[in-house]
Amino acid sequence: MNKLIALLAALSLSCPLAAKEAAPLAEDPAVEQRMVHIAEELRCLVCQNESLAGSQADLAKDLREEVRGLIKSGKSDEEVKDFLVSRYGDFVLYRPQVKPVTYALWAGPFILLLIGIGVLVSFLRKRGKQVDEQPLSEAERKRAEALLKDGQP
Repeated sequence: MNKLIALLAALSLSCPLAAKEAAPLAEDPAVEQRMVHIAEELRCLVCQNESLAGSQADLAKDLREEVRGLIKSGKSDEEVKDFLVSRYGDFVLYRPQVKPVTYALWAGPFILLLIGIGVLVSFLRKRGKQVDEQPLSEAERKRAEALLKDGQP
């Protein structure tokens, strides 16, 4: 029993010796910060609903390395984004630029909303014309009053 306690004590004391310092994210923290900033504005081409910064897909990892390389070569943020857009298209951007190719993307939801409102207004107008109010006959009015008073037909 004493040997077991001594062994456990020796193991627990040796654990801190085996611990290592966390590896830095990148050689240059400024490059890493710029890469994360740029990658948050880019869409993962595999996941599509996740940013490039948050995706763990292999392609996303490769693209992050590509972005790091472009940053290290002296490219500006816009140049890095332009490179990726030229390679993968506007889809890679979470907020594509407003240009003739993306007009439908930007205006589409508003156009659909206006069409929906127009259809709804048209439907309500037609429905209002179809429903004609007809006054109750004398017999129907007396029957309604009797129902209201007695609760029986």
